[in-house]
Amino acid sequence: MRILIMGGTRFIGVYLTKLLVEQGHEVVLFNRGKKPAPVEGLQQIHGDRTNAEIVKEKLAHESFDAIFDNNGRELSDTQPLADIFHGKVKHFVYMSSAGVYLKTDRLPHIEGDAIDPKSRHKGKFETEAYLQEKGLPFTSIRPTYIYGPQNYNDVEAWFFDRIVRDRPIPIPGNGLHITQLGHCGDLAKAMAAVLGNEKAIGQVYNISGERYVTFDGLARSCAIAAGKSPDDLKIVHYDPKKFDFGKRKSFPLRVQHFFASINKAINELNWKPEYDLIAGLKDSFENDFLTVGRDKSEIDFSVDDEIIEAAS
Repeated sequence: MRILIMGGTRFIGVYLTKLLVEQGHEVVLFNRGKKPAPVEGLQQIHGDRTNAEIVKEKLAHESFDAIFDNNGRELSDTQPLADIFHGKVKHFVYMSSAGVYLKTDRLPHIEGDAIDPKSRHKGKFETEAYLQEKGLPFTSIRPTYIYGPQNYNDVEAWFFDRIVRDRPIPIPGNGLHITQLGHCGDLAKAMAAVLGNEKAIGQVYNISGERYVTFDGLARSCAIAAGKSPDDLKIVHYDPKKFDFGKRKSFPLRVQHFFASINKAINELNWKPEYDLIAGLKDSFENDFLTVGRDKSEIDFSVDDEIIEAAS
């Protein structure tokens, strides 16, 4: 297939691009050209996707069998792309988010659960609805938290920063909130698995790791991945409602239970996560955190210090 990837040079797009090329597909990237392609010799089309006129100018005369829209956040990002290729593409794969789900007492989230109209990811759901209404042969992917090498969001690195420096780890609540992480390599393989799968057309899939973990359990897992004893961790629990951090971020995860069933993807996509949490965290620690020298970087722990001081 001739496949267009929106992005392709940052985190998930890197893994997906390499995988699709390995599978023999012709891959074309559309991005701003700020980073090199992850595979030498790929065609790249440079432009700002937030400018609808640029998107039309650059892509209107191109032809693709499939499109992976990895970085559309709002409907306005994806609508020009969907309009250009309506009736011209066999498959439109959209990167959504499990963050669209409405908070509930009944977990795990499954596809079809109620959507939170106030979610910061509501643009993702609006895009899914538009693709369905437009009649495109789309598939939507809803990951929970993504982790792994090249992660530009501080998820696992937030824990590693404190663990390698033997600092206390401030965790909101009692540490028993349950969450879920999915490795970037597994996510890329799931995305590739929808291609050519008729069952996937018009469907939404939650994609993540197979098992769930508590906040405290995640801290201990990160310690193991970093070669430390989880028994030596000093975890400080606190009530986040007693602090006013302003725009400063005190913790990288939602302070709520947040996890989703991936049974539908396993049953319909001939896919299954290959990384367990410890193995995935080791991959991130050894092949990213240490290799970029983050263990030696200067980190602002002022929010931590405020929490720890109040708890002492």
